[in-house]
Formats: sequence, C-alpha cells, structure tokens
Amino acid sequence: MPAYLLEIFVVLLGLAMLGMEAFAGRGSRATIGLVGVAGLGLTFALLLFAVCCPEEGLSYWGIYHFDRPAAFYKGIALLSTMLVLVMAREFAPVLKRYTSQAEAHAGLGEFYSLPVFVCAGLMWMASAKDLITIFVSLEVVTMGFYVLVAYMRRNVGSLEAGVKYLILGALSTGFLVYGIAWVYGVTGEFELAAIGEVLAGGAYSERAALFAFALVAVGLGFKIAAVPFQIWVPDVYQGAPMPVTAFLSVGSKAAGFIVLLRVAEPFLGAPAINGPVVLLLAVLTCATLIYGNLGAIPQTNVKRLLAYSSIAHAGFLLMALPSVAGGGEIAGPGGGQAISFYLAGYLLMTLLCFTVLTVVRAGTGAEDLGGLAGLAKRSPLLAFAMLVGVASLAGVPLTVGFFGKFFLFNIAVQEAMRSGLWIVVSVAVLGAAAGFYYYFKIIRAMYWDDAGADGDPGGDAALQLGGLTRVAVVLLVLAVLFFGIYPAPILGLLG
Repeated sequence: MPAYLLEIFVVLLGLAMLGMEAFAGRGSRATIGLVGVAGLGLTFALLLFAVCCPEEGLSYWGIYHFDRPAAFYKGIALLSTMLVLVMAREFAPVLKRYTSQAEAHAGLGEFYSLPVFVCAGLMWMASAKDLITIFVSLEVVTMGFYVLVAYMRRNVGSLEAGVKYLILGALSTGFLVYGIAWVYGVTGEFELAAIGEVLAGGAYSERAALFAFALVAVGLGFKIAAVPFQIWVPDVYQGAPMPVTAFLSVGSKAAGFIVLLRVAEPFLGAPAINGPVVLLLAVLTCATLIYGNLGAIPQTNVKRLLAYSSIAHAGFLLMALPSVAGGGEIAGPGGGQAISFYLAGYLLMTLLCFTVLTVVRAGTGAEDLGGLAGLAKRSPLLAFAMLVGVASLAGVPLTVGFFGKFFLFNIAVQEAMRSGLWIVVSVAVLGAAAGFYYYFKIIRAMYWDDAGADGDPGGDAALQLGGLTRVAVVLLVLAVLFFGIYPAPILGLLG
C-alpha cells in the first residue's frame, strides 16, 4: 500500500474519535481512548506492511519521501502517542477535576483526540524533504501542543504554562520562517537536496548562508530545548498535564531533531561554511549540557527535574550532529543512526518514568520527591519500573540508555580527533556524571525514604494500576532491559 495512506488513516482516526465524543452524552470517554490506542496499533501494524522501498526510497508529489529513516520515525510517533493515550486514561480523574464543569466527563474525548492529530503531523514530518512541508507539519504538531499544554483550564499552572508556550512558540516560529526565507534567498531552493547542491557549489554569500542557518537554529533550538532557547521548558513541563509533559518530552524533541538533522546536513556538507557551523553547534552543545545538568541538581519537583534532564539530553544528542553530513569515516553507527537510536531509547525510558509518575499523581496528587517516598512498599512494580527508567536515563549498563550514550560519545570522540574540539567531550563526561546524582535522588526517595515523609499525601496507601497501564509498564521495562543487552534490532531497522 502507498505509505502516505498511513497519515490519512491517522487523521481519519482522530476525526472518528471526535465524532464519538460529540455523541457520547454524559457517559465515560474511556472507550474513546481505547479506540485511539487500537487504531494507532493497527496503523503501526500497517507501517510494517507498507510498501518497502529501495535504499533511496520512494517519493510522492516531490514533497513526501518514504524510506527506512522515515519509517523509523513514524514508528516512534505512533508508539509514543499510543503510550500517551494509555497515560491519559490513567490521568482521567485529575483531568476531570480541572476541566469538567457541568458534565463529569466533558472534554476528555478531545483530550484523547488531539494527540492523534499531533501524531499525524509527526508522521508527515518524518517524510518531509522540503522546507515548506517541514514548516507546515511542524506547526501542526506545535499547534496541537498549544492546546494540550493549557488543557486543564481550571488550573492556574496549566494556563500559565500554555501562555508561555504559546508566546515563545510563536516567537520561535517567526525566527524559523525568517530563516527559511533567508535560505531561499541564498540558494533559490526549498528542497533540501537542491539546497545541498547549491551550498556545496560555493556560488553564494557565505555570511548570508551562516545567518540563514543561525535563524533556523534559533527556531529549531526552541523545539529541541537547546540553550539559550530552553527558557520555556521547566515551567511548561511542570504546569502541563502529566501525559502532555511526556508527549512534549518525546514527541516535540523527536520532531525537532528530525528537522534539525535534515536541515543541518546541507550546511554541514558545504566546505566553505562547515567550520563555523560546527563551531556554532559545539557552543550550543556545551551550553545545553552545562545548563541542563546544573539546573537538574537542586530540583525536588520530579517534573521539573525531568525537564532539566530533557535539556541535558538535547545536549547529548547535539554532540553527534556535526557527523551527519558524512565528512569522514565513523567507526560504528553514524551520526544520524546514533541520534535515531538514542531517540528510540529515550522514548522507552522517558515514557516509562512518566507512566509511573502519572499513576502516582492520580493516586496521591503529588509530583515531588515526597510523593515517591516509600513507593517500593506501596507498589513494588512501579518502584522497580521507575528504577529501570531513571537508571537508563543515567546511562547505567544493561539498559538502552547506556548504548545510546555510548554511540553518541563514540561519535563525539572521533569528531574531536578530527576537529580538536575536545571541550565538547569533556563537558559531556561531566554532564553524564552529574546525571547519576540527580537521577539517583529519585531512587533514594523510593527505596530509602519513609512513606508520609516530607508531606507526602499518599502515605502508606497502595497505588492501583489499570490493566492496560500495567501491561504498558511491564512491556516498557522489558524493552529498556532487552535493548540494553541486545541493541541489534533497533540498529537493524536503521540499516
């Protein structure tokens, strides 16, 4: 079947879910969430049977390209959205408290539907090969997040997060559009392959090309939470509903890096401007690693801690970006493969942590370390799942996070041997070491702190998991451990 039917199917699924909400009356909307999970699961199965392609891929209308990397990122979008819908069903009691007014379940159907439309934008972005299509699909994703972040309209924190995200997101969009205009002015092209040919030819203004890349980097730096464009992250992560925070952490970051990988490649492949572009990326990498790790150390709110952690992970991913143009031989996975592998692992370990936090938030109302105190006694499964998740985020061996960091450091060291920018590797080593401190604060709270300490509202009460949530937690734990021992299946998908 033609690959573009996948996006059409996801859009139709979202419309069907909205239709179900319109005629649901006063009853529960849990079925709408189940329909979304089932529909996305069916789409994922269809992705496996989509018309596969030769190495160069298949193109439709000149704006849609389907190849192995595109299929991989579509899979990430589908899996992350499915897990977000599972979290949303678990988070429903909190949502009802802050959204419903006259009816007990009003508004929940739209909350299940919006991530599906965001997923369609993510999937289309994975196949976009020109700047106009990239921009349109990226804005579909961003506008969905504008609504989702501020969805708890009766919660001041959620409204504040929504306003901050909207204003700063609009500002970053302006920079991105201005950068696209400059790229077109320099090269006369919107299609990325044609832009690469013009830049490699050298018949252009180098200063104008660097200015264009800087503008695009500002716009995309907001999406991936790179310093100094990360100012929105802690407050938005804390104020947004827990499933939306998880979706932002995975979906928004994956979207930003999909675009950044493709847009940066023509500039990195241009001999005349390669040096300044690599230097700019090195500065962004160091600043992002330092800010993210230092900011995470004093945090006691777990959502804010993971927000600063997300900034730090963006820094680790940026380390591999200079190698995506293939300027030299890389021993091991290349830059694009290493980034894709890390994003896949980041999906598993981050959504595992946020699933546990969603259950804790729904059961106790707490989002800080005190809410996790004594979790090993209240729910051994959740405590072990959180242990596996944060250990993987820290990069402990036998977890998928270890291999992710290993591949990125492997590329960073080889690039430093060519360029002499050892400062990036040094800062990354210190950042990885700092990560062990603030991640293991969570483990200490779960296994060593007493339940009820620090004002924990949960006390010794056991936490209840829904059947679908329990299955998701177990599968995520197994996936984090399995790919931490045997990463070959993911690398095989990446070619």
